[in-house]
Amino acid sequence: MSATATEFHDDIIYPNTAAFILVHLAPLAAFWTGVTTTSVILAVTLYVVRMFGVTAGYHRYFSHRSFKTSRVGQFLFAFLAMSSAQKSVLWWAALHRHHHRHSDDPEDVHSPVHRGFFYSHVGWIFDKKHDATRVEEVPDLTKYPELVFLDRHQLIPAIVLGVLCFLIDGWPGLFIGFFLSTVFLYHGTFFINSLAHVHGNQRYVTGDDSRNNWWLAIITLGEGWHNNHHAYQRSTRQGFRWYEIDITYYLLKALSWVGFVWDLGEPPVEVVRNERRVGTAVLERVARQLAEQWAASHVRAQVRAQVTAQMTQARESFDAHPKVIELRARLAAKQARAEEIWHELQLHLPHLPQLPSASELRARALQMYAESPSTDEIVARARQVIAERMSFEVFPELRPLPA
Repeated sequence: MSATATEFHDDIIYPNTAAFILVHLAPLAAFWTGVTTTSVILAVTLYVVRMFGVTAGYHRYFSHRSFKTSRVGQFLFAFLAMSSAQKSVLWWAALHRHHHRHSDDPEDVHSPVHRGFFYSHVGWIFDKKHDATRVEEVPDLTKYPELVFLDRHQLIPAIVLGVLCFLIDGWPGLFIGFFLSTVFLYHGTFFINSLAHVHGNQRYVTGDDSRNNWWLAIITLGEGWHNNHHAYQRSTRQGFRWYEIDITYYLLKALSWVGFVWDLGEPPVEVVRNERRVGTAVLERVARQLAEQWAASHVRAQVRAQVTAQMTQARESFDAHPKVIELRARLAAKQARAEEIWHELQLHLPHLPQLPSASELRARALQMYAESPSTDEIVARARQVIAERMSFEVFPELRPLPA
């Protein structure tokens, strides 16, 4: 399913990257201030603790509501997550929900398939289209005044943490403990956008390029099991198998034992075993992707060449043929499946290409996607789509207008 993407840089507000660049340059001040053992311990600790804030807070709680906590707990998760300096929980959750609705389609906020590595990794953050908080995406969160306050004052948690680091270990505590851990935290988080849709394995058919990647799971405390997550977003646990390390889930499970969180979402057994059929929307999307791959490489040019060669000289007589009129009408009225129309067309245009067989399409599907209980349904629908597209090459006037 992967496609070669060109790098995408439109509308990036380069002057607003100054603060981002300064955060990356700040740790270099350690050449003058020195590095202490305390500052290194601070950096490692804050990376792990704040990564938990990102994964449990921003992602699993605020974006997906995959577990419950008290209002105090909610505020603490928000404060901890925002100490990572990745803007507010409202902003983060709104864009992430949008990402899931449009994962790896042209509307996706940060798809490497359509935008390339640089844009999906960091460029999208500075795109003016994504600067404001999309409050319409998070009505369940905007009802809390304290979260709205944090949205308006997004840097307070990070500034408080930076000051604490300075009080603990002076300048090394600030430049190494706070700034260096923040830089690593940024890119650990961003790798899920830029790499977890490119490198790894797909266990489930999700209609996008989400992948499971074990080393991303290590550095992000479990977020690298990204294909699992896209297969069942309601699950708090993203490492579906016992060997898939998910430290965020382990910590949340421990917090549930003391009542700080509860109702942790679990993936159904049939999902874990890959026994659940995909939803209608995913099936349609995957079938069209499969049809497009096949048509692009096998069919479209042949159909056009054959139609042009056979019909240019005799278009009027072809159009006036009673059988052709009947087929055009049936196709326009959707009174027959496109495969049937195509087979009948071949009686009059015998040199037209054959539809791909189900076995041929199935082989192609298994090259593109993981096997699924819905594979045969995907293949059947893809064959219908191919037949429709081929028929519209013969009857272009019936081609649906773009939405």
